[in-house]
Amino acid sequence: MKASSLIKASFIILIGLQATANNAIADENLTKFANGKHRSEKNIARNEFRHPIETLKFFGLKPDMTVAEISPGGGWYTEILAPYLKEKGHYIAAGYDPDSKIKYFANGAKRYADKLAADPTHFGKVKLSVMQAPDKLEFAAENSVDMVLSFRNTHNWMNSGHADAVFAAIFKAVKPNGTFGLVQHRAGVHNPKDTSGKLGYVKQSDIIEKATKAGFKLIEQSEINVNAKDKRNYAKGVWTLPPTYRAGDKDRAKYEAIGESDRMTLKFVKPAAM
Repeated sequence: MKASSLIKASFIILIGLQATANNAIADENLTKFANGKHRSEKNIARNEFRHPIETLKFFGLKPDMTVAEISPGGGWYTEILAPYLKEKGHYIAAGYDPDSKIKYFANGAKRYADKLAADPTHFGKVKLSVMQAPDKLEFAAENSVDMVLSFRNTHNWMNSGHADAVFAAIFKAVKPNGTFGLVQHRAGVHNPKDTSGKLGYVKQSDIIEKATKAGFKLIEQSEINVNAKDKRNYAKGVWTLPPTYRAGDKDRAKYEAIGESDRMTLKFVKPAAM
C-alpha cells in the first residue's frame, strides 16, 4: 500500500474513533442530565414511563443541534434538553404567550420563565419563543431548526382544529433533512370511542396523515413508550392515569399500577428540496 493510502486510511480510522468517543460522551451527558440533582425526585421518577434517554436517542439528538420544543409545559424535558444543548447547541422553548389575555396561558408562561430564572446554571441559555395556536405559530425562522420535538401536545391541536396549521408551522421551521420527533397518547382499536383529542388519545394513523399532509415523511416509529396495561377506557380520559389522577383517590392504586399512558413515538423528516 502506498504511503498516501496508509495516511488516508489512518485518518479515516482516527475520525471514526473520535466520532465514537464523542457519541459516548454525548450519551453520558444525556444520562447525567436525565438523572441530575437539578431535577426533583418526582420528575426523575417519571423517567420510568417517559424514557427520555431512549426517546431522545431514537430521535437522533446531538449536542450541537438547534432544537425547539413545542409547548414545554412545566419544563420536564427542558431539564434535560437545556443543559445538554447549552455548550454546543441551542434550545428553543416554544411555549405559551406571556401576553395572552387567557390567564391559563399567561400564568403558565410566567411559571416557566420563573423556573428558568431560578437556575441559570442549567437554563441560562434557553431561548424563549411563543407557539400558541391559532395566531402565534412562527416560533422560529424558516429552515432554521435541526429538530422540533413535541411531547403529548397533539391531542390539544386535534381537538381545537388547529393541527394542520401547527404541523405546517413546524414544517416551515425545520431545516431540510431536519427531524420532527413526536410522542403522543395513542388511541386503541376500540378505546376510547372519542379520538378527537378530547380525552387525550388520538389515532396514530391520523397523526401520520396530518404530518404527511404538512410535507413530512415518516422514517421510523418506536415502541419505546408503549404501555400495554393502558386500556384507554376511562371516563375522565388519559388524565385518569398518573401523574394527574383526575379521579382523585378513587381507584388510585389501580391507576398507579397501570402507570402512565400508552404512547406512540414517531420520527419524521423534512425532505430536502428537489
